[in-house]
Amino acid sequence: MKLLIINGVNLNMLGIREKNLYGDKSYKDLVRFIKEKCVESGINCKIVQSNYEGKIVEIIQKAYKKYDGIIINAGAYTHTSIAIADALKAVSVPTVEVHLTDISAREEYRKTSYISEVAEKIIVGKGFSGYAEAIEFFKGEKG
Repeated sequence: MKLLIINGVNLNMLGIREKNLYGDKSYKDLVRFIKEKCVESGINCKIVQSNYEGKIVEIIQKAYKKYDGIIINAGAYTHTSIAIADALKAVSVPTVEVHLTDISAREEYRKTSYISEVAEKIIVGKGFSGYAEAIEFFKGEKG
């Protein structure tokens, strides 16, 4: 099984930004965590991060017929990008949406997710463990 894990805008700032919400662990820590969980599950993964909406759209488009699943944390683009949601619809790759924090318990504008309409599963508020849950979801679905 091959998974594409996409991390969006400002995820590269983990460990620096809003530690009260996101904690002290860095983006490198997150990548290491995801890779370990994939290895434990016997899953191949590619992990990418971009702060650019168009780049994320291109990454999704290139996933067409190459991946068994996509795990995406689009960051703030979750709430603004119809383009990312449309790209996910276009490629028809099963998708799990992940957020480190519970977006439904935060600012009003964070309660809207365009990606949720496309995702088979939505995982919020579980920190790094949300990615592990998404990996397990794919392992159970496809494994």
